[in-house]
Amino acid sequence: MLAERVTEWTTQWKREGHQEGIVEGEAIFLMRMLQSRFGPLSESYRDRIAHANSNTLLMWGDRFHNAGSIEEIFRE
Repeated sequence: MLAERVTEWTTQWKREGHQEGIVEGEAIFLMRMLQSRFGPLSESYRDRIAHANSNTLLMWGDRFHNAGSIEEIFRE
């Protein structure tokens, strides 16, 4: 019983850690794309990216190709 519980916890821990790693990778990739196109990012944009969830990061990434300015990417 305890062994099964430990296995469940380990699996959950790995899954959560994996998801956090994915979100961190998405954020890093988005920042690199933005910097290559628009130059250094302001602290405000870096902070927004660092605290965004995966869905928001992907939405901003989708806007990247058609945006004429960085403001268009981050519009509400």
